[in-house]
Amino acid sequence: MVDAEDGLGRWPVNCEIPVQWGDMDALNHVNHTVFIRWMETARMHYFVACGFTMLLEEEGIGPILAGLKVDYHAPVTFPDAMTIQTTMTRIGNSSFDMGYRIASSARGGETVATATVYGVVFDYKAGKATPIPDELRAKVLELEASVT
Repeated sequence: MVDAEDGLGRWPVNCEIPVQWGDMDALNHVNHTVFIRWMETARMHYFVACGFTMLLEEEGIGPILAGLKVDYHAPVTFPDAMTIQTTMTRIGNSSFDMGYRIASSARGGETVATATVYGVVFDYKAGKATPIPDELRAKVLELEASVT
């Protein structure tokens, strides 16, 4: 298993996403499900950067979401822009964890939510979890090491 002490947790991917008027709910703040969509966008940028999406296209091996935990620290409203940061915090045999920080431009970069996603590397052809390929593991570590 690889964890933050082994070169992970460096926040190599950042996405800027504007808050849309339609992101707000009847309580006049961004609905909790929108935060999860923002995280998904950042996660996909991470997967593209480390080659995970290519592995899925070429071999049918890709990520599947096993769980998530989100802590909301402050409400968000329109207009605003979010910075979503993501990092891999743990790599196991066939599972991984990713961390998220969501910050508000309107609040001067204040973190408005933090989260963890629990994922599994899944062989979609066989229909079951599979060990993380060494090449993918190396690319994740390379991506994390790109942060200075």
